[in-house]
Amino acid sequence: MAKYGEGDKRWIVEDRVDGANVHNWHWAETNCLEWSRNFFNKILSNLTILDGESNLFIKTKKIDKVEGEAYVNVRKGKIIPGYELSVSIYWEGEAKDNDGVSLLKVDGTVEIPYIADENADEDPEIRVTVKDEGPIGKRLKEAMLSNGKPLILERVRTFVQSMAKGGPCKDELEAKKVAPKTSNISSANSSAVNEVKKDTVAVPEKKKKEAKKKEGFKTITLTEKFSCKAVHLYEILMDENRWKGFTQSNAKISKEVGGEFSIFDGSVTGKNLELEDGKLIVQKWRFGSWPDGIDSTVRLTLDEPEPGVTVVKLIHTDIPEEDRYGNATVVENTERGWRDLILNKIRAVFGFGI
Repeated sequence: MAKYGEGDKRWIVEDRVDGANVHNWHWAETNCLEWSRNFFNKILSNLTILDGESNLFIKTKKIDKVEGEAYVNVRKGKIIPGYELSVSIYWEGEAKDNDGVSLLKVDGTVEIPYIADENADEDPEIRVTVKDEGPIGKRLKEAMLSNGKPLILERVRTFVQSMAKGGPCKDELEAKKVAPKTSNISSANSSAVNEVKKDTVAVPEKKKKEAKKKEGFKTITLTEKFSCKAVHLYEILMDENRWKGFTQSNAKISKEVGGEFSIFDGSVTGKNLELEDGKLIVQKWRFGSWPDGIDSTVRLTLDEPEPGVTVVKLIHTDIPEEDRYGNATVVENTERGWRDLILNKIRAVFGFGI
């Protein structure tokens, strides 16, 4: 992940000489670390975990620290959150007997060592420590873990959702969405506008229906060159052992039409629809973080215009704009994955660069 202030050269465009940000082409990057500290302090401080149940009283006190980095990149309304944070929270507990007499008071910490955008669809690890490791102290620690963990994870999810919506940039983004709806055309020009509308109102009904069907989904198209024979590239893409090699992750790939595959440790699953040796791969692809019932279609065409040079044309259709958690980064992450985790990795590992 790129450090705040540096940006990531894979998707941040170089500055123009005149300094202009034409059509908002550049990513606008906002540092969200201090905002994140305030956010966690608000949702995790003074949180009551137990209030007398089984004669135990447990609550969080205050945030000890929030360390790491957090930022939001925005371009043309598209939000790319980035964060790698560790959070530490102080907590206190007390055990009483049936008469209400205090048996022991303890202090401890709750550690969340890794909250990251790359794991936005997974709950982070939570560790609980206590200063007194005696029988009652351990009982309070176990109660904090079993009862406090669900509450803390629920609040961490609100942070993930807030970052997906723009974090501190959310209000500004919503204002920009509303702004275009406010007409700034004077009444003197209204007749001219109406004339334009008359000329453009006759949109074919078929096109309207097609646009409706595609709402909420996007298509990725890429064309890449490789210094190899088409058949060799085809074999790499359909061989699970080579997938394991260049991705450094588990893979299971059927080479038959109708056969299933699983790559990137099961994060992506699917089925072979069409296979033509050395020329064509058509598959259904599904990411585990996508909403239930959604599959996309990948079409890879391999062409060898001259001996030893292969042109790959990728068309990846029906990619949802948001995952099941509301993160609006699915399309960007998918395109980046194709480039950096698959195509560029094949070039680097197998020496197919041009």
